[in-house]
Amino acid sequence: MKQRGFTLIELLLSLALSGILANLAVPSFRGLLESQQRQTAAQSLASGLRYARTEAIARNRAVVIHAREEDWGLGWRVIVDESGRGHQDDKNPVLLERQGSGQIPIVGNGPVKSQVRFSGLGEPIFSAGGFRAGTVHVCDTGQAQSLFQVVLAPSGRISLRSDPTEQALCRSASGTLGLKAASEPAAPSASRT
Repeated sequence: MKQRGFTLIELLLSLALSGILANLAVPSFRGLLESQQRQTAAQSLASGLRYARTEAIARNRAVVIHAREEDWGLGWRVIVDESGRGHQDDKNPVLLERQGSGQIPIVGNGPVKSQVRFSGLGEPIFSAGGFRAGTVHVCDTGQAQSLFQVVLAPSGRISLRSDPTEQALCRSASGTLGLKAASEPAAPSASRT
């Protein structure tokens, strides 16, 4: 009885071919993964804003959602503003908190740069009064482009849009992200002698 199998050359060729195909698939898979992370971050922030508004209405009290360390990309926290000092008062109860990786640049324009305060009626207001509206942009890491926008209307309505647009705020956020990566200590490399 004659046995059939693969020769060493056939096995090496199939291994080389699978390696080439894997190298071709990795960049597109990485892009897909980053796109999914940006979409998840945008959805999470929109749901956090909706939650803060709902809690403000249910409690008939001011509720604040604020960016961790003034950076939406690092996450956010929803608090009941009992003292009127917002996130600067550690005694205000925390209702919900989300941690971000900081890998995705998320920036807000002036009124929603780092926090949003909802009145007991669910309206976004400044701490000194007056209506507030704005847009938080989820940016592309390599370009000055906003891929997702979380839009806060003066009525308090929150909408999530996915209109890729050129955005100057994203340029500064992408640059800051690059500076953060550059300031992190590099892994020690082995010196060759």
